[in-house]
Amino acid sequence: MKHVTTRPAGATAWAMNPRRARDLRVAAKATPGDTKLHNRTLVLQTLYISGPLSRADIARTTQLTKVTISGLVAELIGEGLIEELGQQESHRPGKPAILVDLARSSHAIVALDLSDDKLLRGAVIDLAGRTLARVEAPRFDSAGNAVTGDAACELVVDLALTLRDASEIPILGLGVGTPGVVDDDGVVCVAPNFDWEGLPLKRILMERTGLATSIGNDANVAALAEYSFGDTSEDFALVRIGYGVGAGIMLGGRSVPGSKFASGEIGQVMVGTDLGIDAPYAREQVLEHWLSVPTLSRALAEAGPKGREAVLREAGNRLGVALAPVIGMLNLAEIVLSGPPELVGGTLADAAFEILTRRTMPDSHDTLVIRASSQGEDLILRGAAAIVLRERLGVS
Repeated sequence: MKHVTTRPAGATAWAMNPRRARDLRVAAKATPGDTKLHNRTLVLQTLYISGPLSRADIARTTQLTKVTISGLVAELIGEGLIEELGQQESHRPGKPAILVDLARSSHAIVALDLSDDKLLRGAVIDLAGRTLARVEAPRFDSAGNAVTGDAACELVVDLALTLRDASEIPILGLGVGTPGVVDDDGVVCVAPNFDWEGLPLKRILMERTGLATSIGNDANVAALAEYSFGDTSEDFALVRIGYGVGAGIMLGGRSVPGSKFASGEIGQVMVGTDLGIDAPYAREQVLEHWLSVPTLSRALAEAGPKGREAVLREAGNRLGVALAPVIGMLNLAEIVLSGPPELVGGTLADAAFEILTRRTMPDSHDTLVIRASSQGEDLILRGAAAIVLRERLGVS
């Protein structure tokens, strides 16, 4: 049912976007009530982005005293989150400083990607982004039917347990990117493709695995991964085309969840004008009807090679219709498309851009970029790891 592969500790790590280091903003010192936690986060964030530093370097960067830094570093070394690397090379007289860094190979994260219509994917990842193990589980039962409801939840739990048991180092937490609307408590309010409604997935996974768990909508965690590891602007939307269609929005480098945690649910927006403007909401007129991977794949199969361009152009046109008001309202700099490369690039992206330029004011799109994600199929796994780092260590 599952296949587990492992990779050596030296496997290629995910590289942090170097611009993040330039964008690091160190906040002012905290109020007495939260000083310790705030300062601890400053130290971890500084090392996470900048890499090895001396204690004096950390003090200068964070604007904290050397005594405070010395105490925090000692505490974090004791917890196994920071390690000493040896002496810093120096041509100055006196004793060389000792470099410290985040202990990037001391802890792992279990990351799950539930976005695919055929497979559930998971990985064990260390804090440097190295993939230590992978697991895949088909979403179909022995009869070839898609697994949904409680059975799908059990499949997710089983996947998480398999990965937990595959890790040879302590696990910092479990991160999950799932389709659907997910609230702050990790409840999947609704995920039609899994037939989940009000599912307390975070609580279930915490109880069954014993791991601290962080859960986010797949498009939102994908946007976080693109921002952290890609080369994006501060203001962009990532459109995730998979079993459904959703978008993650970043404004000023911050995720936008929405008042009901449903921002970016563009897949359910009616983009068909075929029935006239007075027509009520109809599922067959929403964006997913043209753009989700299952429906787009079926349309391409029916159209054959000669009709391929027309199908992709129609899907791109409908995407442009959905995004035009978003571009006009938020003045985004970039639209990133995530999904099967053979579907999201080329014709589909070009058609969406053409519609956007027709339906928005020239000043709002004269520098607009539409491109495919640079993060490959691990995009949501990266995002799932990123939400654990953000919630457990306060780093991003």
